[in-house]
Amino acid sequence: MERRCLDAQFKGVSTGVSKNNYVSSKTINKVIQVHDRIFCCMAGSLADAQAVLKAAKFHLSFHSVQMESQPQVIAAASVLKDLCYKNKDELQAGFITAGWDRKKGPQIYVVSLGGMLISQQVTIGGSGSTYIYGYVDAKYRPDMSREECLQFATNALALAMGRDNVSGGVAHLVVITESGAEHIVVPGNKLPKFNDE
Repeated sequence: MERRCLDAQFKGVSTGVSKNNYVSSKTINKVIQVHDRIFCCMAGSLADAQAVLKAAKFHLSFHSVQMESQPQVIAAASVLKDLCYKNKDELQAGFITAGWDRKKGPQIYVVSLGGMLISQQVTIGGSGSTYIYGYVDAKYRPDMSREECLQFATNALALAMGRDNVSGGVAHLVVITESGAEHIVVPGNKLPKFNDE
């Protein structure tokens, strides 16, 4: 799940990894840094997503050397889109790409299964997202402070994890700004509790 507020990107993700009804891990970090100020949230097949991200990191490093500058967020999202589209019959992976660059500031892009690329102000994804669309619609505001965004993302993840049996037990949040990225881990016992739990 992504949150954009002021000049920062907030990425949050729960940690569950599952296949059919089997949950192989509830502690995998699915927020992956692909460049200095660009991160991706993975959804779908973990093996497919990891393979795509490994290739994307290589492409972005090469691109950065060629251009003698940091890659733009749209470049990272486009690399993921191309890799997913060219391999759409073999891959089951989708991504939320967020970051900050000098040209456009904070940005969020969704790369769907099959390789469609969409720019969005706010987005959610993964198995737990179906449980929190109402919460996100009701509570998201584009003018939130850093603290409000962190609380919003943490609450949304806690709500999703409380309903989705394959979502993880740890919340990983990343704050991305012009000055860099900050990774925040919220362990399961520190997540907010709601009435239905």
